[in-house]
Amino acid sequence: MSRGLAESGGGGRSPSNLTLRVISGLVLGVLALALTYFGGMAFRLFAAALAVLVFHEWMAMRPSQSRAHAMVAWVVFAAALIAMLAGVPVSFAFAAMGAALLLALVHSVVSGNGTWSAAGIAYAGLPTAALAHLRGVDASGLIAVLFLFATVWATDVFAYFVGRALGGPKLAPAISPGKTWSGAIGGVAGAILAGMAVVLLSGSSMPSGRAVLLALLLSAICQAGDLFESALKRRSGIKDSGTLIPGHGGVMDRVDGLVAAALLLYLLGIVFSGFAAPAEWFSR
Repeated sequence: MSRGLAESGGGGRSPSNLTLRVISGLVLGVLALALTYFGGMAFRLFAAALAVLVFHEWMAMRPSQSRAHAMVAWVVFAAALIAMLAGVPVSFAFAAMGAALLLALVHSVVSGNGTWSAAGIAYAGLPTAALAHLRGVDASGLIAVLFLFATVWATDVFAYFVGRALGGPKLAPAISPGKTWSGAIGGVAGAILAGMAVVLLSGSSMPSGRAVLLALLLSAICQAGDLFESALKRRSGIKDSGTLIPGHGGVMDRVDGLVAAALLLYLLGIVFSGFAAPAEWFSR
């Protein structure tokens, strides 16, 4: 979902590794789309699984934390995810996540372990809870999440291939030397095309101008999310967040842009449609 950005400025990958990346990306994409289509509990399980895997990789970046503190963080985080899976009202689900974050933060301060685990709960929990609520059970939620996936994935793909083809000035050489401005602009263009395709094919009543602006914003925050994770890895002295996904690295490497874009789309949905139905603006 964002690993292509890391290599958008050339620096060849072997054909076999690129093939592996494409195959694993397609498999994950089909699975994500199927669960998005079903919605409900299936999609909440998908969001919860993403949260668990991202939080696991986040915690693994700082293994120096005490075992007792890590256990506390996991317990309160799991409790918040169970609330989300249970389908409780969204206000309760976010209250549970906020309580988990606060408890982890308090224990961090008391135990002298720093705020890393609390930040991880925010990074892994809030965007995935937003994603689950955004999907909901109705058609507008389906269109909203498809729009999100389309813009994030197109950003990744277009940034990768445009950056490799054109090269040019680096986007953020101190953080991720492979990223280029040409790749970033290509990613935005791809996101706009993909977002418009979803709006037109789904029959959404969202005005074209709004869809273009939304796709641009999601692509920009997606790339910012990728840079943020790159900075975290550089600070932690690691190349990939994990090894779970063949050709891509860890789950965080794959969803770093998605978590940022999902949270932004959810917040915009609240502004334009209200807290109760954040995806409704895609259908009216």
